[in-house]
Amino acid sequence: MFESQSGENQGAFTQDNLIKLADQLGLKGQDFKSCLESGKYADVVNSQTKFSQSIGVQSTPSFLINGRPVVGAQGYDVFVQYIEEELKK
Repeated sequence: MFESQSGENQGAFTQDNLIKLADQLGLKGQDFKSCLESGKYADVVNSQTKFSQSIGVQSTPSFLINGRPVVGAQGYDVFVQYIEEELKK
């Protein structure tokens, strides 16, 4: 899915593709479609997106360790380093 993504609400993450994927995953297709189309959780998602952007998150994956951003897919050693640095403070 991520390889075919070409922007927000494009590529792999179009509404039609999400509905097809839900069906392939064995989700209750009609329930998923109804929920997606209703926008039931849109306010929650938009709120969390705005909050994430306000603290500097601009991509996925992103992590915060004691408020310090760790951006991108990082190895175990990177997380250990950040955590150890924060514990020393």
